[in-house]
Amino acid sequence: MNKTELIEHISTKADLSKADAGRALEAFIGAVKTTLKKKGSVTLVGFGTFAVSERAARTGRNPRTGEAIKIKKARVPKFRPGKALKDAVN
Repeated sequence: MNKTELIEHISTKADLSKADAGRALEAFIGAVKTTLKKKGSVTLVGFGTFAVSERAARTGRNPRTGEAIKIKKARVPKFRPGKALKDAVN
């Protein structure tokens, strides 16, 4: 499912116009991005948790040349599914 299909699904299930569903989805995505930028987390009970993790600096290899390269530390978004989501998938 891509973003357009998700907006269509939301508009059908929530009895909204596609424009309203699109704005709602954009607002949700914006809220998650803003919270993660501030090193916070977003928890949707039963669905899962969006959080930020710190990845340490490390040494890697260029696959073409085989030479060692330094990879900087980075903050990476993560998602941990909740129990209800896991149960729904299984």
